[in-house]
Amino acid sequence: MGQGASTVVACSGNPSRVQEEEDEEEGEEERESQSRAVELQEGDDWTEYAPDECVASVFRKLCTADRNRCALVCKRWYRVEGQGRQRLTLHASAELGCALPGLLERFPHITKLVLKCDRRTVSIDDGALVLVGRLCQQLQKVKLKACKGLSDRGLEEFAELVSGSLRTFSCGSCQFGPRGINAVLQQCENLEELTVKRLRGFIMGNPGPAEHVLPGPCSIKRLCVKDLPNAQLLGPLIAGSKSLHTLILSRVPGNWDILLEIITEHTTSPVEFHMEKVCVTDRGLKAVARWSNLQVLYLVKPTECTNHGLSAVASGCPLLRKLHVDVMKSSRVGDEGLLMVARKCRHLQELVIIGVSATTASLSLVASECPGLERLAICTSETFGDPELSCIADKCLALKKLCIKGCPISDRGMEALVSGCPNLVKMKVKKCRMVTPASVACLHWNRVSLVVTLDAPSAVPIAAQSEERRGSINIYPENRPRPSQSRTPLARARLAFGLVAGHMLRWSVSNGS
Repeated sequence: MGQGASTVVACSGNPSRVQEEEDEEEGEEERESQSRAVELQEGDDWTEYAPDECVASVFRKLCTADRNRCALVCKRWYRVEGQGRQRLTLHASAELGCALPGLLERFPHITKLVLKCDRRTVSIDDGALVLVGRLCQQLQKVKLKACKGLSDRGLEEFAELVSGSLRTFSCGSCQFGPRGINAVLQQCENLEELTVKRLRGFIMGNPGPAEHVLPGPCSIKRLCVKDLPNAQLLGPLIAGSKSLHTLILSRVPGNWDILLEIITEHTTSPVEFHMEKVCVTDRGLKAVARWSNLQVLYLVKPTECTNHGLSAVASGCPLLRKLHVDVMKSSRVGDEGLLMVARKCRHLQELVIIGVSATTASLSLVASECPGLERLAICTSETFGDPELSCIADKCLALKKLCIKGCPISDRGMEALVSGCPNLVKMKVKKCRMVTPASVACLHWNRVSLVVTLDAPSAVPIAAQSEERRGSINIYPENRPRPSQSRTPLARARLAFGLVAGHMLRWSVSNGS
């Protein structure tokens, strides 16, 4: 114990020596770390010390072009990028069949595959599609576009190979028909989304019962049908899809009134329904009104749609949040239908009306009965003028986005927005000839946070604008200067060229004299 104590006393008696030893140890550690850093700097690649998982996570944050460039840096990056890629898009020409084994071997974990070809190129055949099904066992999403070399038989074999993993299937401009679609529905039990566009196999004279598309063991949640001849062959599938959430019908021929009545009797689950250029009358819209859970409805250019059909939809679908109405004949839909929408659809958040004869009588009720309305678009309505815009500005307190296109509004109507719609953040004005840039500049001046877009300068003559301003109300405060009437870019360019030409002419004359 005495020796230990003396040692402690000796050490404590020389503090400078202890400090020197600590400094030497710190210096040795510093030199070792510097030597290690020099060794790392002398190495060829710092990423060699990062595991493959870290490199793959970095690649996943890059776009496709950057990933392709990174794969050419070294063999390791080439291997890691291929093993980590899950989405792949290939040009499905006939020459692709020879390169498929090597490509799919490099990308063993593909879950989404897009095979697209153009109309003038010979596409892959059934053998290449079957090879894809054998080598890609984890496929969840498949999209086929303009693959004219594929037939019903090839699609049947492919569906059998990917039956356990496929969830989304999309096809367009292909040759197969109802037989191939039925094979996908029957084999792929986990299928949830189906998109069918422009399939030439559906062009038939007298389709028999066996050629209809029937529901399978899968649970379809989203069905999209576009530009499909004989699209009514999908009627049994639509009616038999009990879990259907979204239905999209676009540019499909035939009268759909009777078929919609049958469909709405068998399925009541749809929440979102799109119709674009479909032959539907008020009878079909009354059938759609049976879907009481409907929240999103798009009616784009139906054949015959009147106030009665829109009123039926509003009465039967009180949970509507988004409503788009684009009618071909504006006189058929007006205040009567909008009044019913205001009374029944009080959860409305987005309203788009195109070609609808809307006036203050209906818009005031919509603004008061739908307090959550945030997005409003009114296009090509001859009855929507300054009084209607003032009504919206006074009563739509929750409105955030407003779009007006092709309506007879003027600067007087724009004045109401200076103090109205307190939550408005974005506004678009298109093809409204009586709206001048001066009113837009005024809104910018009084409401800095409001973004107003005017597609083109006013088409009203300048003299007429000045006369109109003399009789208009002054909306600028007395202590604020009025915004300057700036010239258009074309006018400024012409003025600049004129000034330069004048100076050059005077300079040449003075030199000549």
